[in-house]
Amino acid sequence: MLPPGSRLHHALSDALDGSGPAICPLSPELPAPALKSLIDALAPHEVETSDGVRRYEARGTGVPIAGVPVAEDTAVLIATSGSTGAPKIVELSAAALLRSATATLSRLEARPGERWLCCLPTSHIAGVQVLVRSLVSDTPPIIHSRFSVSEVASSGASHLSVVPTQLRRLLDAGADLAAFRTILLGGAAAPDDLLASVRARGVRVFTTYGMSETCGGCVYDGIPLDGVSVAIGDDGRIRLAGPSLFTGYRLRPDLTSSVRDGKWFVTQDLGALEDGVLRVRGRADDVINTGGEKVVAGEVASVLSRHPAVKDVVVVGRPDPEWGEKVTAVVVPSVEVPSLEDLRAWVRSSMPGYAAPRELELVDAIPLLLSGKPDLERLRVKR
Repeated sequence: MLPPGSRLHHALSDALDGSGPAICPLSPELPAPALKSLIDALAPHEVETSDGVRRYEARGTGVPIAGVPVAEDTAVLIATSGSTGAPKIVELSAAALLRSATATLSRLEARPGERWLCCLPTSHIAGVQVLVRSLVSDTPPIIHSRFSVSEVASSGASHLSVVPTQLRRLLDAGADLAAFRTILLGGAAAPDDLLASVRARGVRVFTTYGMSETCGGCVYDGIPLDGVSVAIGDDGRIRLAGPSLFTGYRLRPDLTSSVRDGKWFVTQDLGALEDGVLRVRGRADDVINTGGEKVVAGEVASVLSRHPAVKDVVVVGRPDPEWGEKVTAVVVPSVEVPSLEDLRAWVRSSMPGYAAPRELELVDAIPLLLSGKPDLERLRVKR
């Protein structure tokens, strides 16, 4: 439970080469109840804070006994709540992390001496993987404790990993994005206009798809990294296989078996393969049931993001006595403010009428989680 810095970088290095224990980075900025819940689910041997290292002692009833070893070769554990809020701990082997980092460096054609900037939370896989890539490259990373437009723009790094909202802020501030040799963009769907604007400036951007269970991004611009396989199941869910898959969920073999189908990891995302290129439609648990019809929120958001008056958008389902769930567009407007009627007509031009939003909420900014992803639980509640 330490802020990003050299201590975590050294601990990660020791975990990867086996000279130190496995580590699970947690953000010290989390509220105390959330931290306690995560630590109890983790049941670690020790907890390290700015005050030092202490032995973990389970308190209360129903808490797993501390000191249960991790799986063999586990180097990093990542705490994730997914969309349910219930904590689960992903175990990642050193081999999986290193294979993922090596495949990324190969895809990017990274050169010796090129430095990575870590400005994403190191309690999430995206931040950890920036450090792993730096270790594989044998090049010291540039570590920022938090995202700052001015500090990122002047960092001097060659490679940058951010989420769409952060990239939008850099673009709006007039940052010289071409100073970066590559930008990895993940964590959420990237709006077409954002990608077009950045690429028009000569910036090499890769959109990434992955999650903690795959050691982070494993599909770049719709094409799997070396060794990764992608398939779409009969239920429409994306299935992934390859050497960068997680070992399992700590102390939850039942949960692990529920998402493993032989060699495949069954994700919670809906997708389609078009000429060998993966298109992510949205999350299966974000399907909106409205008036007896099913609407994939991510697909509606993708269409709305191309409207000239929409700067940023998230689509959610909100409870409604008539429709069951109401398709709601939460929009950050551009210079022009869109109307609900405009947005409904825009969606109906390419999607069924029932997919058009029935409610519009205008906001100054999309509320985000610490990971940089939209806070969907908060957005599902009308303010």
